[in-house]
Amino acid sequence: MLSRNDLAVRMVIWLLAGWAVAHGDIRCLQAQIPLRQTVDEHISAGWKTRGVTPAEVCSDAEFLRRVTLDLSGTIPTTAAARAFLNDPASDKREKLVGQLLASPEYARHMQLIFDPMLLERQHANYVTEAEWAEYLRESFATNKPWDQLVRELIGVDGTDPKVRPAMRFQLVRTLDSYRVLNPNAITRDVGRLFLGINLQCAQCHDHPTIKDYHQADYFGIYAYFNRSSIFMATIDGKSVAQFAESAEGSVTFTSVFDKEKKSHTTNPHLPGRPEITEPTFEKGKEYTVAPATGVRAVPIHSRRTELARSLPAIDNPAFNRNIANRLWFLMLGRGLVHPVDLNHGENPASHPELLEILGQRFAEMRYDIKAFLRELALSRTYQLSSLPAPGTTVAPPESFATARLKSIGPEQFAMTMLQATGLTDVQRTALGDKLTAETLYATQQREFGPFITFFASPPGQAEGIFQSSLEQGLFLGNGDTIRSWLTRQKGNLIDRLANLPEPAPVAEELYLSVYSRLPNSDENAEVAEYLKDRTSDRVEALQELVWSLLTSVEFRFNH
Repeated sequence: MLSRNDLAVRMVIWLLAGWAVAHGDIRCLQAQIPLRQTVDEHISAGWKTRGVTPAEVCSDAEFLRRVTLDLSGTIPTTAAARAFLNDPASDKREKLVGQLLASPEYARHMQLIFDPMLLERQHANYVTEAEWAEYLRESFATNKPWDQLVRELIGVDGTDPKVRPAMRFQLVRTLDSYRVLNPNAITRDVGRLFLGINLQCAQCHDHPTIKDYHQADYFGIYAYFNRSSIFMATIDGKSVAQFAESAEGSVTFTSVFDKEKKSHTTNPHLPGRPEITEPTFEKGKEYTVAPATGVRAVPIHSRRTELARSLPAIDNPAFNRNIANRLWFLMLGRGLVHPVDLNHGENPASHPELLEILGQRFAEMRYDIKAFLRELALSRTYQLSSLPAPGTTVAPPESFATARLKSIGPEQFAMTMLQATGLTDVQRTALGDKLTAETLYATQQREFGPFITFFASPPGQAEGIFQSSLEQGLFLGNGDTIRSWLTRQKGNLIDRLANLPEPAPVAEELYLSVYSRLPNSDENAEVAEYLKDRTSDRVEALQELVWSLLTSVEFRFNH
């Protein structure tokens, strides 16, 4: 049965539909329909086409853990889990999403997501990790539009201290001297990260297996960067990296498969788009600041500035689709185009019309990441259970008929385990009056090292693909880090459990703390049975119980 709110929404949409048809403005109608509803309509239409039965909507506990991990980077506190599960309000999910997006933890989590996405844990000189991390965190804290963030990453020259940390995106892509930009690396990653196309294999020839990827397109992006270089300026007695740019330098290329070795020349252009027409200047008047010894050259026409203007543009559907697809991947665990950087005609989107709409609507939202994630989180599609519908088989992943298991990133895994074991509570208490989101994170960050060592992808490789290893198993099973976190300390999980005399409250506190849900009857019985004969070594028994949950599949994945 429809609620009053549902009926009211449908009445408004019906009235708007009449107005739109009368005035021939269907696009106006589409913009009025909540994006979450559009998502669900297209995904459910796909279920019918594929003959798939979707899972049921997930439980409150499943939603709580899933969305808290996705929007804040960790699991809820035990108190927050109890409060949410006991809240009878019908709109508590929507309120929770709003609270998470407004929290300082959201900005930090997005920083930890986009850092390895953009840099792939590569080292850079001249801009420190701390400067870059704060730049990203502040960008998400202020909800900086995605197009503005990309303009800064591409167009920054290092003269404005406020956005100088954005240089790190290009500085990690340098040659061995660290003084020369590597235009090949930048070309590859601009295509992958901002357009969803991996042109790496089109550097020497048209892609051998993907007919949509052309060598001319590769060098069209390359031409935006081949004139740029690193210039070391002296500011307040300190050496500071900036970008200089020449007004000259053409780009030519030859296919290794061309027996005649015919040379081609290209001006800058984005894949599938015409070459840009560059202004011409009288010889000697091409520069705002002419090149000279110890001087940063600044041309009147900057190719990098032109790319920063034309790449993140509302009329660039490839740019819009790519970020919409990546944010979908972040929330749903699989892209509509998957892998996310292999968008081409032979690997189409599972729901092409939906992806087109998502890209368009995100641009119309003025690239508001929070607003977009909010709509995804409140869609029925996102809120499906990870368990298939009773009596059905597992649906194909591209149908999005069940929630996918998503591995937790290294830093997220560390913070989640700190929260589950109660170490975060201990840290909060220890900080006292100095407790803020930033001081707490600084304390937690000291524990990230082994998690990055064992669970992160190697530098230069994209993250997000789950791979288990013997080293990971040994770290979780025998490592000193986890063992020390299970030592009883005042206020941590082991201490709280040890202070509960009966097994039923122990099971409830244990499962709420680690899994953000209540135990079922079998789990209650198992805890009671396990503790029954462990009076003399009860703390050790509790440590074993917590350890077994921390190393389980249910804890390791978001689901």
